[in-house]
Amino acid sequence: MLYAKVVLGIPVEGPFDYIVPAGLSKKIKVGVRVWVSFRNRRMLGYVVKLTGKSQIKNLKILLDVIDDSAVLDKNMLLLTKQLSEYYCCSWGEAIETALPEALRKGRRISAVIQNDKRSDTRSAAEVVLVHDLRSKARWDIYLKLIEETLNNNSSVIFLLSDMNSVLAAKETIVNRLGVQPLIYYRKKPKELQDWLSLREGKVNIVAGTRSSIFAPLNNLGLVIMDEEHDPAYKQEQVPHYHAREVAFMRTDIEQAKLILASDAGKASDALRSLRVTTPGDRGRSRLIKYILIPPSSFPEIKIVGTHDGQYRFNQKNILSKYLQDIVASGLNSGDKILLFLNRRGFATFAHCRYCGHVLRCPHCDVNLVYHFQEETLNCYCCDFKMSPVKICPNCNSSYIRYSGIGTEKIESELARLFPQARIKRLDKSDRVLAEQADIFISTKSIIKKTGCIFDLVVALAIDNSLNRIDFRAGEKVFALLVGLLGLTKKNFIIQTGLFRHHCFQALTQKDINIFYNKELEERKQLGFPPFGHLCLVKLRGENEERVKEISNSLFNVLNKHNKNKGLKIMAVNPAFRYKLRGKFYRQILIRSASVFEITKFLKKHLKDCSHSGIIVTVDMDPI
Repeated sequence: MLYAKVVLGIPVEGPFDYIVPAGLSKKIKVGVRVWVSFRNRRMLGYVVKLTGKSQIKNLKILLDVIDDSAVLDKNMLLLTKQLSEYYCCSWGEAIETALPEALRKGRRISAVIQNDKRSDTRSAAEVVLVHDLRSKARWDIYLKLIEETLNNNSSVIFLLSDMNSVLAAKETIVNRLGVQPLIYYRKKPKELQDWLSLREGKVNIVAGTRSSIFAPLNNLGLVIMDEEHDPAYKQEQVPHYHAREVAFMRTDIEQAKLILASDAGKASDALRSLRVTTPGDRGRSRLIKYILIPPSSFPEIKIVGTHDGQYRFNQKNILSKYLQDIVASGLNSGDKILLFLNRRGFATFAHCRYCGHVLRCPHCDVNLVYHFQEETLNCYCCDFKMSPVKICPNCNSSYIRYSGIGTEKIESELARLFPQARIKRLDKSDRVLAEQADIFISTKSIIKKTGCIFDLVVALAIDNSLNRIDFRAGEKVFALLVGLLGLTKKNFIIQTGLFRHHCFQALTQKDINIFYNKELEERKQLGFPPFGHLCLVKLRGENEERVKEISNSLFNVLNKHNKNKGLKIMAVNPAFRYKLRGKFYRQILIRSASVFEITKFLKKHLKDCSHSGIIVTVDMDPI
C-alpha cells in the first residue's frame, strides 16, 4: 500500500500520513497539491514524501490529487524545510509563503511544469559582500555579473527593497543590457501566470521585492540583494523570515552566487561577522569575497555639540546660533541646503501642563502627533485622527501644550529666520528638483530619492534615535548617517550631545572600521548578534490582563522545561508597542548561540500552548 506524507498551511507541525487510493497511485508525486480531510475539514495539503510504510493506525484516505505535475521541485521543498526549521513555523506555512495565492487556494493549472534543468558546470556557492562608498557605483558590478550569468544560460534574481527601486532597476537593465526582467512580487495581478512562465523556463531574470527570493527560476546562477541592510527585507507576518537568510539558504542549495550590497556603513552585523567566520549556520563552508568601492571624495564632516556656547539650542531657538550662521552663509553663496529631522508633524506630543496627561491614541500605545497645516492630531500606527483639544480630558483644565519638534516646526522656524529663502518640506512622494527651493526639509525618505545632491546637509536630533532601547540603535544611526553623507559632496554637519560615540568618530576619522570594531566588541561582551541569536515569542489579544497572565504562565513553563544551559529564557515584558490597533502585546525574549536549538525547543513546548483569544507567534532574529 502507498502512503503520502502531507503538510498543511497551518501552524501545526506535520507531516501527516494518508492512504493513497489505487485510483490516484499513478497520478500522485512528491511536490503535488492534494485535498485531504483534516479535523473534519476539507483542506489543501502538499505531498513531501511517498512511502510504503506507516506507523500510524486508522489512517484517512487521501481525497484527491490536484496537479498533474509537481508544483514544488526538490530544491524548493528543501528550501521551505530549512525555512521552517530556522523561523519556527510549520513546513506547510513555509511552503505557502513561497507560492502564489491562487495555488494556495487550490486552483488547478493545465500546464505541464518541467523539471529544473541544472548546469553541470556550476561551481560551489559563493557570497560576495559589496560595500559601496560612492553610492550606485556597484551597478557596474551588478550588470557585468548579470550579463555573465545570462550568457551561461543561468537565471538571475534581483532583490530590491521597494517597488520604486524595482522599477528603476528594470529600466537600467533594459537600457544597459537590452534584456527585459520580469517584475515579480506577492499578490501581483496575474501572479500565477508569471509563476508559470518562470517554472516553464520562459523567463530567466526576475526583479522584485523580498518575496521574489522564492521565484521558481530554472538553473538559478545569481542572486543580487541591493541595500541588503533595509528592514523592508524582513517579513512582518508569520513566518517572520528575512530575505537575506533565505537567500543564503537558496544559493547554498542551488550552488549559486550571492551578491549582498549596500552603501558602506549600512552593511548588517551579520555580514560583518561573515568576514571573520566563513562556515554557514549549517556548517557549510561558504567562499566569502569582500569588495569595497572607495569614495570619489569625502565631504567635510563637522560634529557640533548641543550643550554649550554657540551650539546650544532650545524650544525658542530650534536652530543654534552656529547653525543659523552656517545656513545664512550657504544662502548667500547660492548653496542648496538640506535639514534632516526624522520626525513628521509640528509637535510630537500634546500634554496638559497642569496634571501631566499626554494625549495618546485610544487604539495604540503612542502619542498623537500634531499637524499644524491639517489641524489634526494623528496616530502613525493606525488611521486614527482627531481635532486638537483645548480642554484637558483628564482634569478639565485649559493648559494643553504642544511640545517636541517635527519637520513642520522646523519649516516654520526657518521661515521666521530666513524670510527671503525659498523653503520646501518634502514628503515621501515628492520629487526633489533643485530649482524648487533653497532649503529643503525632510525625514529619512530623502535617502531613497534619486538625483538628490546638496551643498550642505545638516542632521538634527540624531540622539533621539541613538538613545532607543535597541541594541541595533548604533547600527541604524550609522546607516542613516552614511545615507545622508551620500547626499552631499561639500559639507555635512551633525548636531549631537553624544559626540564621543563611535558612530560619529568613525565618520569624522573616515574609517568605518572604528564603528564596526567597537560595535562588535560591545555585542560580543553581551552575547548579542552576530555572536548569538535572539528570539521573541509574541503574544497578543484584546484582553490586557489575560495577555499578561498567559505570557507570565508561558514564561514559567518554558523556564521549567529548559534543560539546555546554552539557551536562556531571559525575560517577559510588554512589547515596544504595548498596545497597537486595539490589541495588547507582550513578548518573551530568548537567547542562544544556535537558532536551531531555539526552534527545536519552541516547537516541542509551544504545540500545547493554545488559549482562547490569545495568538502566539515566534519572531526569530527580530529587527
